[in-house]
Amino acid sequence: MQLDHLITGGTLVNGDGEHRLNVGIKGTKIAYVGPDDVPADSVMDASGLYVLPGGIDTHVHLMDPGSPEREDFPTGTAAAAISGVTTIIEHAHGRPVRTVADLEEKRAYLTGRSSVDYALAAHAWPGGDQDIAALWSAGVGFFKVFTCTTHGIPGHNAADLRSHLQKTAEYGAISLLHCEDESLTAYAEEILRESGRTDNALLLEWRNRDAEVVAAAVAGVLVRRTGARAVIAHVSNPEVAAYTLREREMGASLYAESCPQYFLLREDEVHTCGTLRKFTPPARARTNGDEADMWTLLRQGKLTHMSSDHAPSTMEQKMSGDMWNVHFGLPGLDSTMSILLDAVARGHLQYSDVARVYSEMPADIYGLSATKGRIKVGADADVVVVDPNRSRTITNDSVVSKAGWSPFDGREVRGVVTRTYLRGMLIAEDRQLVAERQGDFLLGGGA
Repeated sequence: MQLDHLITGGTLVNGDGEHRLNVGIKGTKIAYVGPDDVPADSVMDASGLYVLPGGIDTHVHLMDPGSPEREDFPTGTAAAAISGVTTIIEHAHGRPVRTVADLEEKRAYLTGRSSVDYALAAHAWPGGDQDIAALWSAGVGFFKVFTCTTHGIPGHNAADLRSHLQKTAEYGAISLLHCEDESLTAYAEEILRESGRTDNALLLEWRNRDAEVVAAAVAGVLVRRTGARAVIAHVSNPEVAAYTLREREMGASLYAESCPQYFLLREDEVHTCGTLRKFTPPARARTNGDEADMWTLLRQGKLTHMSSDHAPSTMEQKMSGDMWNVHFGLPGLDSTMSILLDAVARGHLQYSDVARVYSEMPADIYGLSATKGRIKVGADADVVVVDPNRSRTITNDSVVSKAGWSPFDGREVRGVVTRTYLRGMLIAEDRQLVAERQGDFLLGGGA
């Protein structure tokens, strides 16, 4: 067998561990995994390097179409590619996908605009259960469900959520659940506004811990009782993770996603950073011990996977008002893989954990595992090469996303992605894009 490309001498990493094996690519697929130096047109010596499956970020907002002044597909997916992310699942609040016609229109619009492969999610609307079957069959990646009105998307109360989950269970569809109880956030907002509060600390009282815990606990019960499949989005603290785990242990097909901001950012940063820390749920960690607890939950699989929840606005947009009226969200595609790799250097994770939580589990949960998420023969040749000894400093100037800033500005991270391959094609090298817009649309699990 003559390969197109052979990566030799490196340490291959999948979710099950590390292996001293070579990786061969033929066309768009992985054609060989083994110890031999199989003949190839080109050979990369990866001695001293790690070879991981491409990252799969399943919670991404690129605002395109809708609010491209905040982010668009060309810039957002370029940030993904240079960072070692080869697949995303995207949904934008500015122009939500609610019907098959919406999905087809967005799919057509995005042709030629992405540097990585992508699936598209739909937004669920209370009372819109009649659209679920058609959207799932048409190939949406998941249904995004809010339990509180956010980004202009109406929230589901418990009855609405149960109805949605009953319908998705009929078709085997999966939902991503944003869990904050509407009655608690609305009550807090009313009190805060009546008192004239505009200070930064209001965020913590408005989007309070009780609201997240209550909504996640109710959602978990409903997922189990309806037999649905769902993910609790952006789990911010161990208490929410515990409720999710309890339901999973009782038989629920329920997963717990988290994001780097809930590990590294601190709750009190809102006092000094203000609207640059407006995301929801807000940061919950107060101490290094809180952070360590989150890494332990991730390593143990109690937090099942990671995403960025990339929801960018420019610095100017984030600073253009007070805590009530600027956009929620943070940029994250530029930094999430780096944060995970650095967690290995800091002793919190192993490289196999990175492959598991940012490639393998996302692929398994969202029905992409036939071709994505693992380095195995027959899979798409989505491969990243990592130098464990190189370091870089995350800076606002280094951000490729249109946001142009990072909440991790100034943080040194160890473990640098040196090459990113998408379906066998080198698309990024040394944090530079070398082959733009090769990404394809991926059908979701129901198509």
